[in-house]
Amino acid sequence: MHPQLLPTYHSNFSGSPLIAFAPGRINLIGEHTDYQEGFVFPAAVKQGIWVAIQKNDIRSCRLISADFGQEFSFDLDSFTPKKGHWANYAMGMCALMKQSGYEVKGFDMVIGGNIPVGSGLSSSAALSVGIGTAISALFDFDIPKKNLALYAQKSEHLYAGVKCGIMDPYASAFGREGKALLLDCRSNTHQEIPVHLGNYSLILVNSKVKHSLADSAYNKRREACEESVRLLQANYPEIITLRDLSISDLGKIEEILPKSFFPKAKHVITECDRVHEAAKALQSGDLITFGRLLDASHTSLSQDFEVSCPELDFLAQIATSMPEVLGSRMMGGGFGGCTINLVRTDFLEKFKSHIQIGYEKRFLKSPEFIPVEVFEGARML
Repeated sequence: MHPQLLPTYHSNFSGSPLIAFAPGRINLIGEHTDYQEGFVFPAAVKQGIWVAIQKNDIRSCRLISADFGQEFSFDLDSFTPKKGHWANYAMGMCALMKQSGYEVKGFDMVIGGNIPVGSGLSSSAALSVGIGTAISALFDFDIPKKNLALYAQKSEHLYAGVKCGIMDPYASAFGREGKALLLDCRSNTHQEIPVHLGNYSLILVNSKVKHSLADSAYNKRREACEESVRLLQANYPEIITLRDLSISDLGKIEEILPKSFFPKAKHVITECDRVHEAAKALQSGDLITFGRLLDASHTSLSQDFEVSCPELDFLAQIATSMPEVLGSRMMGGGFGGCTINLVRTDFLEKFKSHIQIGYEKRFLKSPEFIPVEVFEGARML
């Protein structure tokens, strides 16, 4: 548990709190497919957010961040988002529960986590799901996990101003130890796929960069996909999104779409296929094929979807040059953040040394290494 969670609670509030935990997540494969109602392949990890909570019998909610050393309170009968503030995640979850008919009452809460900043492990989704799990347990609401995930997504839209997809809160809520979630972003349903890595481990390499073009470029990619669907519907009237097309359609699609649009559509279509192939590979214990799919995903994200950057390309390239690495790709929205790597466990220290030396020489900054394990989703402790 977070080392300051209970000491901070007991030094500020009375009583014995309930403790909730919600994990961050990795996405094994399936990037920039969610907003085309496609398929993604996330898993919960050990790192996450802890929430201590207890009723306070007043109409206010009193919050403390153990990590920031900050306090915040809001009146349950009148509150609005505060731009850029961590308390928005609590206010958003309370607002959505109240709108759904749950009688939220006053509570005292302390929040603490161990998700590295800027790691792409989705601390915001873990925070929302952790808060929702804690409030639901405190007041015996028994809110279904899917509803908590949907509240968390909508809370980020309305209170944090981030148009996130369903994957992050869904993975945090539904994660299972040793299982990845093959998630259909149209139906919001999933299949659990066992993750047995044998002599291999997953490790993230944080580039420690975030390029400024990320937001505008993301919007342009999304618009290109949406416009591609409109253009393709003349020939494929049955499609709703690019997820409804298959690799066998690519030749005809290339003839229809402008040259600037086709690579973006191609990425979404081929990436959805790679998600299913990756799930099959893990089910059959074929780590070599799984690793090759990670490499292919990175190539597609870099060359077709154009959301990589020199730092991420370098990290993926240097990783895949080592025989002990089965696969490497950028993870997340792109233009910075992390790569996810499948590395032979007994080679991890040499992997880190090799990456660090090469990266520092090329970019004059040190990467961060984050070991990850596929772990259990949100729960009360």
